[in-house]
Amino acid sequence: MSLTGKHVLSSDLFDREELERLFALADLLTPVARGRQVARVLEGAVMASLFFEASTRTRLSCESAFLRLGGGVISSTGAEIMSIAKGESLADTSRVVSGYCDLVVMRHPEEAAVHEFAAATHVPVINGGNGAGEHPTQALLDMFTLHQEFARFGRGLDGRRLALVGDLRHGRTVHSLMKLVTLYEDLTIVCVAPEPLGMPVGLLELAESRGHRIELSDRPETGLKDADLVYATRLQTERFADRPLPYSDEFRVDRALVSRVCREDAVIMHPLPRDSRPGSNDLATDLNQDPRLAIFRQTDAGIPMRMALFASVLGAAEAVPGALRPAGWYRPDYTGPDDAPFYRNAAL
Repeated sequence: MSLTGKHVLSSDLFDREELERLFALADLLTPVARGRQVARVLEGAVMASLFFEASTRTRLSCESAFLRLGGGVISSTGAEIMSIAKGESLADTSRVVSGYCDLVVMRHPEEAAVHEFAAATHVPVINGGNGAGEHPTQALLDMFTLHQEFARFGRGLDGRRLALVGDLRHGRTVHSLMKLVTLYEDLTIVCVAPEPLGMPVGLLELAESRGHRIELSDRPETGLKDADLVYATRLQTERFADRPLPYSDEFRVDRALVSRVCREDAVIMHPLPRDSRPGSNDLATDLNQDPRLAIFRQTDAGIPMRMALFASVLGAAEAVPGALRPAGWYRPDYTGPDDAPFYRNAAL
C-alpha cells in the first residue's frame, strides 16, 4: 500500500504491513529527529499547520518533524484569528489554504470538520485530532513506542495483555490506538473505566471481530493486574463540561497502585497532557523515576514517526537512506537526569 498523496484522517487507513514499514523508516530517521543527522528530502515543500483547538505536543512535533526534513511551515492557531471568525466556510478556508502549501495538519474540536476540510482540498490532510473522534498520528507514535519498548525485552506485541484505563469514551487517542493495536494477534484488551466513560461499543466489536479477548472493569486495582501495557488517559473534561461524571480516586495511577498490581516489566504510557495537580485522578508524578514509565520516550517517538509519515505521504520515503548526512552543529546530551539508565545508555 502506498501512502503517497493520501489523506490521513483515521487509523483505518493502515494495515500491519504499512505500520511495520513506517516503524523501519522512523528508526532510520531517529538520528535526524535528535539532531545528529540531516535528511532534507522535503526541501522546498510547505506544510500548513492549522489548529482550531489547543495543542502543544502535536503542533510542535509535527512542525519540528517537517522542518527536520528540510521543509517549511506556515501556521495558524485558534479559530478566532482565522477568517472563519468572519463567517468564511470551512470549505472556502480549505480551498484557499491548499493553494499555499503541499500538506495540511489540522486539529478541530468538531469530529466532522477534518473530513469536510479534506473533501474541499487537493493536498493531503493529516488529522491532528478531531474532537472526541480520532488522533491517528498519536496512535502511530504510540505503536512505535510499543514496538521499541517490547523490543527491549526481546518480544513483540502479539499475545500481550493490554490495560487501557481512564476516560475511554471521549479519549480520541485510545480510539485510534484500538484500531491499530488490534491489527496484531491474540491480545487480551482490558478496558478499565466507569461505565459512563467506557470504550465505544463499535471499537469493542472491532477488537472481537479480529479475534481478541475483551475484558471490562471499573476497578484499576483488578484491571491493571498482570498487564504488559498500562495506557492511562486523562478525564476529558472539555468534552462534557456540563455533565459531571463519576471518577473516583482509585483511578489515580500512582506508585502505590503500580507497586501493588503491575508487572515489573510492564510498559506505562499516557498520551499527555496529564493532570499533574495534587489530588488529580490521572497518571501521578510520583512515577517519574520508575523505569517502566515510557511517557517521555513516547513523546520523543513523535518526531521520527511523524517524519516517516510526512515523507511517505509526500512520496519521499525512498529518498531518505541516500539523503542522510551528519549534522554540523553542537547537540547536548539527549536525555535528562530522570531517564532510566537503559535509555540513557541507548541514547549515547
